[in-house]
Amino acid sequence: MSQDAPTRPDPDALLAEAKRQGRGRLRVYLGMAPGVGKTYEMLTAGMRRKTEGVDVVVGVVETHGRKETEALTEGLEVLPRQPIEYRGRQLMEFDIDGALARKPGLLLVDEYAHTNAPGSRHPKRWQDVEELLEAGIDVWTTLNVQHLESLVDVVWKITGVRVRETVPDSALSAAAEIEVVDITPDELRKRLVAGKVYVPETARVAAANFFKPENLTALREMALRRAAQTVDDQMVDAMRRQGIEGPWAAGERILVLIAGDGMAGALVRGGRRLADLMDAPWTVATVERPNRPNRDPQAARRITEALKLAEQLGGASVVLTGDDLPGAVLAFAGRNNVTQIVVGKSRDSRWRALTGRSLATALLRRSGGAAVHFVTAGAPDERTTPLAATPKRAARWWHGYAAAVVLVAVANGLAFVLDRYSTGADLAMIFLASVLGAGLAYGLRPALTAAILAIVTYNYFFLEPRFSLVIGHATDVFTFAIFIAVAGATGWLSGRVRDQAQLSAQRASAVTALLAASRRLSAASTQDETAQALAEQASAAAGGRAVVLLPKGEDLVQVGGAPTTVLLTTGALTAARWAWEKGEAAGFGTGTLPQVGWTFRPLVGVRGRAGVAGVEVNDESGADEERLVSAMLDQGAVALERAELAAATVENEALRRSDKLRAALLNSISHDLRTPLATVMGSATTLIDYGKTLKPDVRSDLLISIREEAERLNRYVGDLLDMTRLEGGALKTRSEWTDVRDVLAAAIARVSRRLETRKLTRDFPHELTSVETDPGLLEQAIVNILENAIAYSPDGSAIDVAAYEDRGNVVISIEDEGPGIPQTDIERIFEKFRRLEEPSDRTRGERNKGAGLGLSIAKGFVEAMGGRIAAASPLIGGRGTRILISLPKATPTHRLLL
Repeated sequence: MSQDAPTRPDPDALLAEAKRQGRGRLRVYLGMAPGVGKTYEMLTAGMRRKTEGVDVVVGVVETHGRKETEALTEGLEVLPRQPIEYRGRQLMEFDIDGALARKPGLLLVDEYAHTNAPGSRHPKRWQDVEELLEAGIDVWTTLNVQHLESLVDVVWKITGVRVRETVPDSALSAAAEIEVVDITPDELRKRLVAGKVYVPETARVAAANFFKPENLTALREMALRRAAQTVDDQMVDAMRRQGIEGPWAAGERILVLIAGDGMAGALVRGGRRLADLMDAPWTVATVERPNRPNRDPQAARRITEALKLAEQLGGASVVLTGDDLPGAVLAFAGRNNVTQIVVGKSRDSRWRALTGRSLATALLRRSGGAAVHFVTAGAPDERTTPLAATPKRAARWWHGYAAAVVLVAVANGLAFVLDRYSTGADLAMIFLASVLGAGLAYGLRPALTAAILAIVTYNYFFLEPRFSLVIGHATDVFTFAIFIAVAGATGWLSGRVRDQAQLSAQRASAVTALLAASRRLSAASTQDETAQALAEQASAAAGGRAVVLLPKGEDLVQVGGAPTTVLLTTGALTAARWAWEKGEAAGFGTGTLPQVGWTFRPLVGVRGRAGVAGVEVNDESGADEERLVSAMLDQGAVALERAELAAATVENEALRRSDKLRAALLNSISHDLRTPLATVMGSATTLIDYGKTLKPDVRSDLLISIREEAERLNRYVGDLLDMTRLEGGALKTRSEWTDVRDVLAAAIARVSRRLETRKLTRDFPHELTSVETDPGLLEQAIVNILENAIAYSPDGSAIDVAAYEDRGNVVISIEDEGPGIPQTDIERIFEKFRRLEEPSDRTRGERNKGAGLGLSIAKGFVEAMGGRIAAASPLIGGRGTRILISLPKATPTHRLLL
């Protein structure tokens, strides 16, 4: 792209601007410490806006008893605060709902970093402000620089005060405007002594501690720098939105350009020194050229180490891509408002300088307003890790030249044959074909070698004068020039195509590896499985061993290892713990324990660190492999967090179900145990106290009540014991040949006394195939179903019990005329305590008829015997329920025998 060509706006910047449409604008009044006048300045500016016709409302203002500040609120509407009860006290907090309902044009909210009282909608006031901005309300707020999250540790080292209320830096960066409220440290201390900041006793303590002159000076510098950084970021965003190429020298930004030579480390350190002198952010960049991929593993290692060194020294790193090296560098510099470019000055040939192919010449000619710093080549950087030549590469460098010799020899043989047995043949085409073949197959240098050999042999053996190197005709010179031109063109083009194909294959391989890793990590259900999958994928990508360590209690424990189990040394474990505790890479290639043969990196997910991954040093791995491993580790960190959240979800769901079942059980016990016990105790007490005076029929009714309630209690306890046997796996079944009709008759006899006015009809065939089952369990299951039918059938209704068979099963059907079961619950009526959890028409008003265990126990018994159980409802007129039990036959019956 030419320097004068129009540039397009950055799509990311336009997208970010589109997201801000409809949001309110945030202005932050930033100060170095309490008492500089932030609230006073905000209220004063608010009054000016009110006189301009803007709807200004005070959401919350903390005046701290300052009369001058309180006076400024008299002309403004102040929202009432919301009372919140906390530990017996009533706290008055900002009413966010009132502010959203009022929706003024401008809302003043003091103390951006304030922590809200427990019970508020958001724990922090800056989150309240974020919701107001999303609602389209403009907000002005105040903030002291020590409350920024990134500066907490710095403030603690300077002042000795650990700030607890913090605001994330991203919240301040999102502000549309920042106004620094600044006074000198001496003036602030005078205000402190005059009681304009704190009450006198507190002011004396503060003056001797936090408000020391040196502390205030440092905080003042921090506030000014942070405001300048935010303004600079806003300027760069504006340039990107408008498609404006930099640089604008409003602030210095440094770009260090490195390559794979021995100057890479020296350039990074030189860039760091320049950044310190200019107090400017700096970035280290390298350019990957698709038409000329870097095949030197030592150069790739130098670039990787230089990028790591840049990050260790506090700079940023970026990898650019482009065939035009100066164009890619200057495009990045223009987008990011780079004002200083640092580049190494190698010993370029005069020809490269004259033709403009020298990087130094191109940058000087096209740099625009950016200054270019050249660092001349000196002694090689001895800190670069030596890398042995790759044997595989060293063993194959001569293959292309050998192939060129063979092709030219074949061309000579064909030419001898044609020259002997034919006349007028154009032998030059044969030699040209050999040159073309060498260029297409092996690149530029073998093609040139083939061209030279073809020129020499063709001229010596086939051109007059033969067997001489003398060129006999001027046209032969043109032929030889064609040989050289074809060799150069085909060799260069084939080399470029091969390099691009190799680069495309590498990228496709990386994408495939990332896709495979994503699938493996997504399929893992636990953290241990995820860690093992991550170790295997990282090992395959790095070409060496890999481990994953996860926190277990107070220590890191190795959970995954590939390709085999890995035993880490003490030094490696120390580096892994350092990476976990500090959140920084440790081991080989870093500034911490570099002698360890492993590189450990913290696995940082969305919420924080999830573990540590270690990759063994592999001399053959390059920058592409390291970037692939880094991408996999980023995926693995998120997958580990997902597995942790999934495990916590499962555990919480199990606890929820357990609590739900426990509540249902307690509810059932409180009713189904206490009710029959109360009846038994009441009847027994009546008999004891008044037995002699009661009539015989009354005494008989009381005794019958005692017996019925005792039987009911016994059934309930039996149900609980049966359910315990089912869930504990202690249920033992026995198989014997059983006639289902006999079991049905026994079950009906057991419940006959509880039928009362209900009619029970039987529909059994004269002959029924016997099945191999447990008659005791089957009888208990049928009794439970019959009792359920009796409990939900109205008086005078009918209960039908039938048995029949099909080819493979004997089927039992029990049908009642009670309320139907909703279709949404038809598959869930066999769950424990289902009736108690969500009452339906069938269960409403029937809680005193059982604990909801009968059908669940029946299902467990039937399935333990190899049968199936199902329900159908409603039957006729929206009423009625049918329970079906299917028991398999030992041998299916022929269809003609049914």
